[in-house]
Parts: sequence; structure tokens; C-alpha cells
Amino acid sequence: MPISITGDAEADALLDQSPFALLVGMLLDQQIAMETAFTGPAKLRDRLGALDPAGIASLDPDELVAVMKQTPSVHRFPGSMAGRLQSLAAAIVDDWGGDTAAIWTQGDPTGAEVLRRLKALPGFGEQKAKIFLALLGKQKGLQAPGWQEAAGDYGADGYRSVADIVDADSLTKVREHKRAMKAAAKG
Repeated sequence: MPISITGDAEADALLDQSPFALLVGMLLDQQIAMETAFTGPAKLRDRLGALDPAGIASLDPDELVAVMKQTPSVHRFPGSMAGRLQSLAAAIVDDWGGDTAAIWTQGDPTGAEVLRRLKALPGFGEQKAKIFLALLGKQKGLQAPGWQEAAGDYGADGYRSVADIVDADSLTKVREHKRAMKAAAKG
């Protein structure tokens, strides 16, 4: 089943076809709506002409910030996110030979190893890495042994994160879960 996170067929198709786009969407998914974060890769591709790690890693940092700021902006914090994006792209070029999918395919890794590799990426802490691992397992057919355990709660059935969004209804359920978690944390 193709990825259906943003409600924008073209943006979702890019996420489905490009491991780098999917990873960039996950990077951008903080302090903005999920759909906005995951449409970011399509905006970047349209503005830059391509979306690839080597191109972004080698771009002049000020030019990338300007591209991120164009209306509609890619993120509400275009400067800091441009820096994180460039760091992520450079890590993929330097550590993975420019092949984003190698993070989860090279050497037939276990779920725990994929999680370790994701956590080593700039901008990916424990929670973001677990959510992305769950997204790979639930929607991209990742077969790494133990991925569900490594993803923690995000690997279980339910509506906890972007990994569980497959349509408008599941998006609503994930939003409700996030609201409930925030309310519980405050109370």
C-alpha cells in the first residue's frame, strides 16, 4: 500500500518512492503539523529541482535557508531546520555512500541495529528513531528481525504516530492519541 500521510498525492508519492524524502519528512516532523512536515520534501524537490543527499549536503547553507523560507515555508524554523537537514544529508553521503535506504538494508541488520543507525543520524533522538523504525516496518515492508520490539510502543498496533497513518481516518486517530498523551502529561 502506498504511503498516505499528507493528503497530497504528489507529496505522498515522493515519500513512497524516495527513502531520503521519507527520512527528511521525519526530520522535519517537530513543532509543526505532520502533514506540513511530510510535504516538506516535495517543496524542497520542487524548489531545488531535485532532492538528493549529495545535492543538499553541498548546497550553500544560506541558499538552503532561503529555499526553506520561500512561501509557503518548509518549516516554521527554517534556519535551524536547514542546518539539521544539511547535517543529515552530509551524514548519508559520508556514512552511507549517499544511499539512504542502506541505513536499514546494508548488511541485513536487526531491528535493534537499524534503531542504532537511525539514532546516530543528526536530528534523530530515541523517539524519532523509534517512530521512523515503526514507519519502515508498518508501511515500507522492513523485515529486520526484532524491529517491532526495537520500535517499542510505536511498533505495536494502534494509532500512536505517523507510522500508523494510512488515510484521513487514521490521521484523526493519531491526532486524538497525541492530544490525550499531552493532556495526561500536563495532568
